[in-house]
Formats: sequence, C-alpha cells, structure tokens
Amino acid sequence: MSHAVTVTGSLNMDFVVQVERLPAPGETTMGSGFKMIPGGKGANQACAAGRLAQDTAVRMVGRVGHDPFADHLKASLAAAGVDVNHVIATRSEPTGVALIWVEKAGQNSIVVAPGANGELTPADIESGKQAYQEAKCALFQLETPLEAVAAALKAARAAGAETVLDPAPARPLPDEVLSAVDLLTPNESEACILLGRAPERVGFAEAAQMARELRALGPKAVIVKLGDQGCYYSGPDGEMAVEGFRVQAVDTTAAGDTFNGALAVALTEGQEMRAALRFANAAAAISVTRLGAQASIPSRAEVEEFLA
Repeated sequence: MSHAVTVTGSLNMDFVVQVERLPAPGETTMGSGFKMIPGGKGANQACAAGRLAQDTAVRMVGRVGHDPFADHLKASLAAAGVDVNHVIATRSEPTGVALIWVEKAGQNSIVVAPGANGELTPADIESGKQAYQEAKCALFQLETPLEAVAAALKAARAAGAETVLDPAPARPLPDEVLSAVDLLTPNESEACILLGRAPERVGFAEAAQMARELRALGPKAVIVKLGDQGCYYSGPDGEMAVEGFRVQAVDTTAAGDTFNGALAVALTEGQEMRAALRFANAAAAISVTRLGAQASIPSRAEVEEFLA
C-alpha cells in the first residue's frame, strides 16, 4: 500500500427528516422520509477517503459509545475500507447523534449532540499515535475537543504527515492550532467567522483576499470552498480558482466532508493541486445529488466517470 490517510474526528448517527422548508423558531412543521444514516464530520471524511482510495490505507481515530449506534457506525466505515481499530468505545457517554432537517432546495439545519465525541482526549492521541505512522495526509475537524485536535495535529506533524484542518463548526482558533496546519479548508461562512466577519456570500475575488488573510494567521495554505462555484487555493506555490460543477442539489449535508476526503486521497496519490481540487469538486458535486451523509458519498468509478 502507498502512504495512508488518517482521519481524527467525530462519529455520529444522523437522524434525517425531509421538510418543505426549515421551521422558524417555535414552529412545528410536518416532515417525511425519515432516515437513520451514519455520519459525523470525521467519519464522513474517512468514509469518502475509503471509497475513493485505490491503494491507500485509511484509518479513523475517534470515540463512540458502547451501544448499537457505535456498532453500526464502525461497520459502515469498515465496509468503505476504513481501519476502525483506533475508534475507542466509552461507557460514560452515548455515541454522538445529529438531528438534521433537509429542505426541498437541498439546504439543511443541523443540531449535534456530541456524546462520546466529547470524550476524545490528548491521552487517547498519545496512546494511539501509531495511527499517524506512515500517514501522508491527516484530516481533522472541530467536532471533538480542541485540546485533542491540537494533540493530534502535533502527532501527525511528528509523523511527517501533511495536516488538513476543516474548521467546522467554525470557532476562533489559537495560534498553536493554526500554525500546525498545512492546509486549512473552510467554506465561505467558516472563513468569515475565522476572520471575525459576518457570514456573506462571496465569489472568487473575495475568496482570494480571504484566503490570503487566513494564511497570515498561520496555515501554510488555504482552500476556501465555495459550493457549486468551486474553490479557491492560496499557498506558497501560488494561487488558483478551480471551477465547480453545477448539479441539481438534493442534500448538501456531507459535501464539504466528501471534498476533504477526496482531496486527501488525490494528494496522497501525488496528484498536482489543480487536478486534486477538480477531483474533490467532482466528488462533492455528486454527493449533493443524494440524500444523507455517508450514503451520498460516491465511489472512485463514479467520480472518474463524472469527470470524463
């Protein structure tokens, strides 16, 4: 096998309901099409990497409860080719869950109860640091405690991995975290929050400026994800806008996670950045045409056919 992709982060069971429109505060609305689907930003990214990899090992680091949801989540990842030996079961908290409303146009509203995800500690990272050995790319998000993320970034860096942080849910980040990031991948609203601005709809010109400002905070490179517009890259090797793909959106729940998992696979395989970003854009575009998180993630063959 080539170098591995290691993902550190959350595992959630998603409870998804389709609605005509998202309810206003205090309002009760009728929904339909209830589904229970494996999710969690970390697990989604691992699942995407596992489905899209050809000869790359993919590993998941995280925590689940000691309950049937945990078994279901691990089984879903294993079916995608992900090594779950570094997923720890805890009896003190249940497996994390996410409550998701998806409106007709594909936009969603999400509430997460982290459960066992909140129990991931630096000690867990230290005892399981072999998960980062031989990793060419290591993925992180912010649905687990920040001190655990910081410890995992340090362990991945020490192992020689390229560190990729998806800063979601967005929050202000300390210098020690940002300086340990090789590639920061916010979407437009997350980029605004990191920069202390009100969220706004941006295009490539605004994304270029935001990426430069974010790089000044510590990351070596930044990718601002712009949904169906595509993405904008700024790094020490230059800058580029990469157009996205227009598709009929059904559910955008795991689009960003699919992008990151696909990007990690492409970079691990040695694809140059423009090709890697186009590959990631394509995988994310396919994912939004389907309902659910991991259920929406395409296979490698589907992405290659889409690009062709």
